[in-house]
Amino acid sequence: MGKEISTIEANQTWTLQPLKQAIDSTWVYKVKYHPDGSIEHYKARVVAKGYNQIEDIDLNETFASVAKLIGQDV
Repeated sequence: MGKEISTIEANQTWTLQPLKQAIDSTWVYKVKYHPDGSIEHYKARVVAKGYNQIEDIDLNETFASVAKLIGQDV
């Protein structure tokens, strides 16, 4: 969790804004495995519970991750 927060801060993913209404968040944990079944590493990410947000009050833009296709004609 500490590594995830450090990455978010380093990438300046969030900016502090005056609080209008708090949005709940939760941590999602995953274990990544090698093909032989041994543990490769652990992952943790914080996720906002966006279904509690109200457009134009809590947010004015959205973000969706996009896959980058390499070596394919798009």
